[in-house]
Parts: sequence; C-alpha cells; structure tokens
Amino acid sequence: MRKSMILAAIGLSLSLSTTAHAWGQLGHRVVGQIAADNVDGRTAANIALILDHGETLAEAATWPDEQKSDPDEYWQKTSYPWHWVTVPEGKTYDEVGAPPEGDAYSALRRFTATLRDPDATREDKALALRFVVHIVGDLHQPLHNGNGTDRGGNQFKIEWFGEETNLHSLWDTALLEGNGLSYTEYADSLERHMTNQQKIAWWDARPETWMAESIALRDRIYPPADATSIGYSYQWTWRPVAERRLAQGGVRLAAYLDWVFGAEPTG
Repeated sequence: MRKSMILAAIGLSLSLSTTAHAWGQLGHRVVGQIAADNVDGRTAANIALILDHGETLAEAATWPDEQKSDPDEYWQKTSYPWHWVTVPEGKTYDEVGAPPEGDAYSALRRFTATLRDPDATREDKALALRFVVHIVGDLHQPLHNGNGTDRGGNQFKIEWFGEETNLHSLWDTALLEGNGLSYTEYADSLERHMTNQQKIAWWDARPETWMAESIALRDRIYPPADATSIGYSYQWTWRPVAERRLAQGGVRLAAYLDWVFGAEPTG
C-alpha cells in the first residue's frame, strides 16, 4: 500500500511539472508581487476596490491559468488563445496582427477597456484585472511570443538534466524552480538587486516594447537541434535572462496599471 501511494505521488508530481503555463505559478506570482511593490497609492487603492477578500496581485496573476480546469466553453475554447501572440521570424506584431479568435495583445486591449469603463461592474473589472496581470507576465516570456512553427517551443523536445521535456516547459517552470525559492523570496531577491537606473529604464507601459524584446530573445534561446541534452551551461546562460524578464515584467505591470488607473480615458 505504501509503495503504491509513493508511486502515485511521483506520477502526480511528474504530470504537474510538465503542465505548461506561462512562467508557471512561481513566475507569474513573482511578476505580480514586484508590481504590487511598485504601483502608486491610487493604483493600489483601485486594485483593492476591485479584488475582494484581500486577493493580491500575486494571487490574481495565476487565476486565468487555474480556470483552465473549468469545463465551461469560455475557459476551454474562447479564452484559450489569450495567453500568447504569434509573430513569425523576421516580422513584427504590427505586420501580422491578431488572428480572428484573438490573442494576448488583443485580449489585453479589451480587458484594459473594461478596467477604464466607469459603467463596468466590479465583477467584470475583477475578471479584466486578473487577465491583465496575467497577460503582462505572458508577454514577457519569450516563448509566449511564438514563431508559429512549433507551438511556442512545445514541440521542441529536449532533455533537461536527463529528464525529457520541451523548451516551452523549461522556460515556464524548470529554469526558475531549480532555485527552490518561494515567489516572495524570489521577488524580494530580484528587487534587492534591481538598481534605480534599471527601474527607470524598464518603466515602459507599451506592450509593443515587451513583445519586441521577447521576440528578439525567442530567436536566440533555442539550443542547437543536435543538442540531445542540456543542463548547467544552458542554465548558466539563460536563467539570469529569465529572471530579468520577471523583474521587467513586474516593473512594466506596475507602469501599465499606473497608466490604466491614472491617465484619463480617451474616446
């Protein structure tokens, strides 16, 4: 009985570790926490009015992924494409735009409009805010800005320290979780090492900037096709880059929310 329970637990652990969510819970919560630490007072007050029961930005950041277990068509089909954009190599997002079903950028614009609509209900604004927080994180993950050939690296199979996985899952989870830090520890570490000059330079509320950076990175992070197994060398090179994207995502989310709740809506 004990052996079967252990095997079942191992199987569950492996299945969870290979489930692909952008940045995973850890990464998204790091972005949310850094943003919460950097928004201004008016933004913080607006967030508190929208999110009930003391829900934090870090908790809100993972909510859209958690809802994927809901069998409702909205979560299984309608909202499914809102976690990424597709931009072929050599193109810009402006050149390709969103597909008919929408993507992360078009969803971000729509949910932002809801947040700035004085007639929107608190419930609608809560849904919109959770998606905005999540999508800003998504757009800072290079492989959520896919090239249209391999499902954002999901079909690019690799071995990570001898374990079979794919490049997308590596960037979502394994590359970060190897540190063994909680999201609060990770956010605190990144913020302590963030200079004022970096925060000023990164304070950019334009999604076009975030996507262009991610696309430039995306085209560099693929290991050679004949690399059967990757590990320490890849980790040494790319974990600091992934951590910088989390830090930038948190700062940009703060900048974006300050703009959403600070600037006057335009027609």
